[in-house]
Amino acid sequence: MSADTMTRTAPSASTVTAIGRMASLARAELTLIARSRATFFAAVFVPLVLPISMRSTVDDMDLKGSGLTVGSVILPSAVGFSLLFAVYSTLVSVFAARREELVLKRLRTGELRDAEILMGAALPSVLIGLVQCLVLTGVCAALMDVGTPQAPLLAVVGLLMGLVMWPALAAVTAGFSKSVEGAQVAAMPLLLVSMMASGTVVPFEVMPDRLAAFCELLPLSPVITLVRGGWTGNLSAYEALGAMATALAWTVLAVFAVRKWFRWEPRR
Repeated sequence: MSADTMTRTAPSASTVTAIGRMASLARAELTLIARSRATFFAAVFVPLVLPISMRSTVDDMDLKGSGLTVGSVILPSAVGFSLLFAVYSTLVSVFAARREELVLKRLRTGELRDAEILMGAALPSVLIGLVQCLVLTGVCAALMDVGTPQAPLLAVVGLLMGLVMWPALAAVTAGFSKSVEGAQVAAMPLLLVSMMASGTVVPFEVMPDRLAAFCELLPLSPVITLVRGGWTGNLSAYEALGAMATALAWTVLAVFAVRKWFRWEPRR
């Protein structure tokens, strides 16, 4: 299925509801992602390998007095890696590629509304990220003796907020890029900062207090905080509400930026 075929088949004549139109577009987008080897590899395999590669680094950390174990460090990090690679990085490339191929422009001439186009295109990556998160948390819980979450609702809320926030951030990043290659470069700063400073590689509990307070304001930080707090049960109500407020603020800002600056046509 080519991108041109996608624009003809996604909003079919029999599709009359918003959910149906987005589902049709999502099926077409999933086919295109599966046929792109580089995108498929980055979305599916990279997030599965990174948590394993972290094991030796976490083993060398001094976690005494932090209330953390190796498993409670790696498990939230695995969720973060899935959001960064399966959702954010993949969607930055998807949005930019569909724009440069004039797919988005053609889709806007049909039944699909702007929000439906973006959400339909994002659904496959979001579902891949969700499945990865569930699989990785199950594996980490089983192999690293993490046990069951002490506050499962916090972990669920953190994951769901991340699955909403990061597609919007991907659309923002793609909107400021001029090409598919440029989109991949544009995604790197937020990707690298989130990996290194959002509690994924180095937990906030072992950072200096001032540095930790700053890093907690990054987009991925509230997700890591809520997921880790959901497992350990060490998160107070004030800290949980603060993390939720930070995630909500980033989501609102991202949606506003998409509505204002997202580009539907290639730059001339």
